Amino acid sequence: MSLITEIAHNAAQAAKTLALLSTPQKDAVLRGMAGALRASMDEIIRANQQDLEAARENQLPAAMVDRLTLTPERIEDMAQGIETIIELPDPVGTTRELGSRPNGIEIRKMRVPLGVVCMIYEARPNVTADAGALCFKSGNGVILRGGKEALQSSLAIAKVLHGVLETHSLPTALISVIPDPDRSLMMELMQQKDYIDLIIPRGGEGLIQFVTQNSTVPVIQHFKGVCHLYVDKDADLDKALQLLLNGKTQRTGVCNALEGLIVHQDIAEQFLPQAAQALQQRGVKINADQASAGYFDNATVLSDDAFGEEYLSLEIAVKQVADFSAAVAHIDRFGSHHTEVICTQDMQTAELFQRSVDASVVMVNASSRFSDGGQLGLGAEIGIATTKLHAYGPMGLESLTTEKYLVNGEGQIRD
Repeated sequence: MSLITEIAHNAAQAAKTLALLSTPQKDAVLRGMAGALRASMDEIIRANQQDLEAARENQLPAAMVDRLTLTPERIEDMAQGIETIIELPDPVGTTRELGSRPNGIEIRKMRVPLGVVCMIYEARPNVTADAGALCFKSGNGVILRGGKEALQSSLAIAKVLHGVLETHSLPTALISVIPDPDRSLMMELMQQKDYIDLIIPRGGEGLIQFVTQNSTVPVIQHFKGVCHLYVDKDADLDKALQLLLNGKTQRTGVCNALEGLIVHQDIAEQFLPQAAQALQQRGVKINADQASAGYFDNATVLSDDAFGEEYLSLEIAVKQVADFSAAVAHIDRFGSHHTEVICTQDMQTAELFQRSVDASVVMVNASSRFSDGGQLGLGAEIGIATTKLHAYGPMGLESLTTEKYLVNGEGQIRD
């Protein structure tokens, strides 16, 4: 048995032990994990420094270095995310009645774990804790294959979580980290359909496409975030400016940052000079259509087919549109089904936007940066699904389960 097959087999076997744990028992383990992360903060940061030094030597992009960096505050966020998961209802074992058939059989559906979830990700060491905790409470084993950029950080976090599992006499294979980032091992991992039930890739476009094309295990894509803010003709322009600045500049290297600004032509003359001044003060590079470029200093003029870029930096694309329909059409063409925002005081327009736009999260008068499992009350998230089967948007506990039918009878047979 190869290393990868052994890891996958052990994870599947370990997952069966979770079926024997009550919700209070699972929550006790999670509480221990949160405490252990805090207690091991120095050790985790030392491991993270090794990854950061290698990242600088390899001249990784600033956005990737930002996602890779762990600070005491970010580790505290990881611990608090686990504590939020503790407070959430356990979906496993919940049932809903579907009624009785004329022949007397009674039908229910019960929520059950998926089994073993495999995460394939790049420079996101926090995924180790987030995915480990979410999968544990939802009754799933998890296999974590991070990129080489975050390997030391991920192994350090996993070591902390393993210590808590061992304290509770649980198998460490419940949270498995692939110790070697070799790409051939990832190929083998994606063929483990006998043991792995779902693969979730998180990272750049190349990684997502590679996994989707090569996996024999079902894949939920967590694709890039080309998120737009549409400033409607009936927008409160002060609100719009705050949404723009928060969405673009609060943290640039994340998938829920704004990458596009769409402005209704009726308010462009009022809003774009304000936006230009504020964005220039914050060092944001502007790429704009011909109609908008004149409002900005040194804007790069984009052709009609050059939008849709995920910059992950202080850079944004600006598009002026004639009406609501043109805004939705632009999003349909260049969005990535992640998060879209409208700023408007017309609630009919707002409702139409939420019904019309095809994205996993559609917001009215709220920053795109709220498109996050923790911010939406899910605790930590395992990612933001941009495909629609079987989850769409931030994936929390319930998204890591499915339903099976329970049918009770008294000896009925089918004619």
